[in-house]
Amino acid sequence: STTHTHSPPSSILPQSSLCLHPTPAFIAPAYLSLYSVLASTIPSTSNNIMSDHIDKKQKTEEATSDSYDTLLASITKRCEAVGQSHILAHLSDDESSITKDDKLSFLQSIHDIPLEKLSDYLNGALEEEEKLKNFDPTNVKEEDAIEPFSGETASTTTCDASQLAALKEAHSIGIKAAANGQVAALLLAGGQGTRLGYDGPKGMYDIGLPSKKTLFEFMAERIKKLGLLSGKGERAIPFYIMTSPLNHKATVEYFAKHDDFGIDVSFFPQGTLPALTPEGKMILETPTSLAVAPDGNGGIYPALVKHGILDDMKSKGIKYIHAFGVDNALVKPADPTFIGYCIQSNADCGNKVLWKSSPDEKVGVVATRGGKPCIVEYSDISKDMSELKDDDGRLVFGAGNICNHYYTLDFMENVIVPNLGNMYHVARKKIPYHDNDKKETVKPTCNNGIKYKTLQ
Repeated sequence: STTHTHSPPSSILPQSSLCLHPTPAFIAPAYLSLYSVLASTIPSTSNNIMSDHIDKKQKTEEATSDSYDTLLASITKRCEAVGQSHILAHLSDDESSITKDDKLSFLQSIHDIPLEKLSDYLNGALEEEEKLKNFDPTNVKEEDAIEPFSGETASTTTCDASQLAALKEAHSIGIKAAANGQVAALLLAGGQGTRLGYDGPKGMYDIGLPSKKTLFEFMAERIKKLGLLSGKGERAIPFYIMTSPLNHKATVEYFAKHDDFGIDVSFFPQGTLPALTPEGKMILETPTSLAVAPDGNGGIYPALVKHGILDDMKSKGIKYIHAFGVDNALVKPADPTFIGYCIQSNADCGNKVLWKSSPDEKVGVVATRGGKPCIVEYSDISKDMSELKDDDGRLVFGAGNICNHYYTLDFMENVIVPNLGNMYHVARKKIPYHDNDKKETVKPTCNNGIKYKTLQ
């Protein structure tokens, strides 16, 4: 299994919406956008050893052959049904130098791809791309009109006595939920530290403080402290970490090296999806691998299902989830005030925001579109709208989305997951491809394909 859980050594729209904001702000629209004992006898002669070795090798080869033929037939049938059989054509080349083991690994990598859904994903993403391309924020239909967020709001930097009292009560509610084992922290940690000049998982990056602590360590220590504050001990708050195929092993090993910092932590990788040509055909990068890419922050949702994380949460009695990104050094994991406020407000989903510092800051904002709460990209807001201020001089479209969310488990399972097919967007990229005539991988100089991306 690709889901790992470590323990230290034994020693889609609800009716209501609300918003809590500071400079960190909460916005909680009821909806916004997881030895066997080897018993053997020692052979008495070298002949027996040799015979046994040949026997096992032969059985292994036979098993590989059977597995390969069975899987090839299954994958071929699926690919033919959806017009993707071109990716298998080279496997029948008798002069190919590809070993059967490599062919088997290649087929296994295709097995979990949702081949039957790729066309729908692409068509939906292309329709969205076309819609955005023609979008004019100064001329929209009434049903698509972008308006300021109109839900209930609150601020953690308020001086209002009644709101301060409400936040104090919210904090108590959040602590109680943690003490009852109903709260989990969910970290999106699939990114690498490449842009920071660090060759490794972003969460392992030293951000330059005297303590030399990493982002992972800061978050783990805060979760441990919250567990102690709840009165239920260091392991009271389960910590789920979504990695990527690129950094999964390094992340798991890092935590294991530190005994998981003494907390209850589980790991699972986000998914990948194959890159496609503009015509919707999958692309071979090498004779035994497809061109694929991680499916973005929004990949958290299918990954939670695929790796059984939602089921694990349910088995632990989790009701409330706080999800956040790894590149937030100031995050308060499972923040009891935020969670308590959302519980108190009976919200299905919530969002912490930071108010924009200037109209031209390039960050999506919480707003409403067609009367429904949503995240609106900065490019979808006209200059006049972005500069609009309220009576207090604050930007009306200023609630900057920082990937800091609250969900109820029920909402995640019954509203988000059933609607996953609508979340993909197009990213046109230069995608290396295998040239079968030249027998080499070619790096194109211009965009030749499409990768899916998702936003949380």
